[in-house]
Order: sequence, then C-alpha cells, then structure tokens
Amino acid sequence: MDSKTQVADKPHAVCIPFPIQSHIKAMLKLSKLLHHEGFHITFVNTEFNHQRFMKSRGPNSLNGLPDFRFKTIPDGLPPSDINATQDIPSLCESIMNNFLAPFSDLLVKLNSATSDNPPVTCIVSDAPMPFTITAAQEFKIPVVLFFTISACSAMGVLQFPSLKDKGIIPLKDESYLTNGYLNTIIDWIPSMRDIRLRDLPSLVRTIDPNDIVFRFVIYGAERAPSASGIIVHTFDELEQEVLHALSTMFPHVYAIGPLEPQLNHLSNDHLESIGYGLWKEETECLNWLNSKAPNSVIYVSFGSVAIMTPSQLIEINWGLANCKHPFLWIIRPDLVEGLPFVVVVIVNVTLTTSLRDAQEQFSREKAQLQSDISSLSEKQTLFDATLKEWELRSGSLEKEIR
Repeated sequence: MDSKTQVADKPHAVCIPFPIQSHIKAMLKLSKLLHHEGFHITFVNTEFNHQRFMKSRGPNSLNGLPDFRFKTIPDGLPPSDINATQDIPSLCESIMNNFLAPFSDLLVKLNSATSDNPPVTCIVSDAPMPFTITAAQEFKIPVVLFFTISACSAMGVLQFPSLKDKGIIPLKDESYLTNGYLNTIIDWIPSMRDIRLRDLPSLVRTIDPNDIVFRFVIYGAERAPSASGIIVHTFDELEQEVLHALSTMFPHVYAIGPLEPQLNHLSNDHLESIGYGLWKEETECLNWLNSKAPNSVIYVSFGSVAIMTPSQLIEINWGLANCKHPFLWIIRPDLVEGLPFVVVVIVNVTLTTSLRDAQEQFSREKAQLQSDISSLSEKQTLFDATLKEWELRSGSLEKEIR
C-alpha cells in the first residue's frame, strides 16, 4: 500500500480550539493523541495566533507532518499587539459573527478532489465555538465538542439557558452580589444536588443581559445539545456521577483526561517538536531552579487571560516575599493593566526579624510608588526600575541570610 492510499484510508479530524493559549494547548494535546490513534489531523488556528506561534517558536515550528497539518482562518478583528491576548469580549462577538464563513470555506477546500488529504470525517471543536455545529450540519459530518474544563463546570455552563429562562440570571442589580441572593439553592441540576448559585461558573454574577460574553455562553450552551457528542477533560473515577448525567443529555460522552500523562507515555512521538506556547519560553530560570531543593519553590502564574492592576502586582509581590520561600513568578507582557513590559521575576527572599528594617524600607518605597504612578510613562519607568531594584536587593538579602 503506497503512502497516498494510506493517507486516503485515515479518518480525518478537523480540530479547532477557542483561540486563546490554554484552549489551544489542550486541543493540541488531544489532537496529538488522536493522531497517535491513526487520525489525520488538520489543526485550525486563527491567522493572528498562527503568527504568534511563528514569532515565539520559529518559522518552522508548525511544519507538522504529512498527516498532521496546520491551517488558518481570519478572526475578523482589527490588528492588535502580537505579544498580547486579544480582547475576550471582542473575540467572542467575532466568533459568533465572523468565523462560520471562513471555516466552511476551509472545509470545502479540505474536501476538494484536488486536496491531498483524506475527506473530512469529523470536527473536534472547542465547546465555546458553536458555529462548528452549523458547519457540521451543512457538510453532514459529526461534530464532537471538547470541554477543556471539568465535567462539573461543563454541566454548570450547560444550565445557563435554563437559569436565564427561569429569571435567575442575569442578576437584577449589584445589590444581588452581596444581599445573599447568590446563596440561592439550585436543586434541579442533574448530579449537582443543592448547589448554590454562587458555586456555578462566575458568569452567573453578570448584571447586564446584553453583556457580550454572557450572550456568547448562552448561545453556545443552547447549541451544544445538537452536537454528536462531547469530550471532557476529566476521568470517570473523579466525576462519575456528573459524567453519567451528561450521558443522558448527549448521544456520546467521552472522559479523556488527564491528557498529559497519556502523552508522556507515547513512544516515538514525532510531534514532540510542536510546542504549545504563544509566548517565547524563558529558559534562563532553569539554572536557578536546579539550584533549589526539590519541592521547595513556589511557582506563580496567572494564566493567559487574567489582568491585574499595578497595586495588585505590588500586593502579590509582598505576599510572596513574606511567605519565606523561594518563588518563581511569571509575568506576561500584558498581565498588568497599562504596563506593556515583559519580565520574569525570580525572587528568593526570606525575611527575618534582623531584616525588619529592610522590609520597612521596601514598604515605604511601595507606598511612594503607588502614590507616584500617574501616567503610563511614569508607570513604565518606575516599575522597570523598581522590579530591577527588588531583584538586586533580593539577591543581597539572600546572601545576608546565608
């Protein structure tokens, strides 16, 4: 059997993630497992994220294999900072309005007689991409939704249309956040007996019925039951009851997690060179980490979407410094609101009574910094200088402690 015949005989999955770092990473891991099981894979990134991969990992990073290929579609958004996560509400709105047409065009190309890949067998879609269900119906192929969250969270999200229809959400006004309303017992969700409203995914706290992300989640939850099945990043022993409840709502439910241990056991992984990061990886910290005792370093990262204020950055820094353990803190280029700078902060500080004067001096500088920050240029200069100062002083403190 020649290679062309082998390719033609493979099932072909088109995998498309929600276009942010954590979802891309999870979908890539799932795609690698499917490839290992014999699938031909077409992995679909937005053009924006494709460029980010190329920038962070090099021009050949997405070359793939003959049976694991990368394709792109436009995201319908104006150009933005290639080092930063796109605005989530804008991205959600564009997914609802702009993704179906280019995705359908891609499926046409993949199924054309001149294409050198097998016909598309199925779509594996991130759950928050409901346009893929419409495309699957148009092309008469199955679509499986991948929930990168727990089964419990997935069940909660799927209840949003019912919560809205019952008038439970959105909240009437801000007073409902603090008047005890969030303690309302929701007693009708399968497998989640007597759960409180506050225990459901955080969008239940929405006040604005026209909030873009709220509408996006409602629309996705309404469309989800039309999928051919779902894949959940969990395992049966952990969430057996919830998975059973989900199996009454969908024709097929697959618990596939945890993905990482399964990938680690693959032999001859030809896709190992395909990484997951949209930001260039920092390796300078490895020598520092290797100098520390096992299980002694606190790792701090706020993911790919969270945003904080400069004052929150300072508070967290002091909380870490006062924990009396070495820590590694990763700060994204776009983590701090209004501060377009890139740093990796490595601090190894243990504060003792004998160093109280130094701590008090740091506190005075912190207070001065907070009062002085009034413009972007000042923020940039002050934070760059202060973080550098903290690193230098941390090194001095560590030597003194020794």
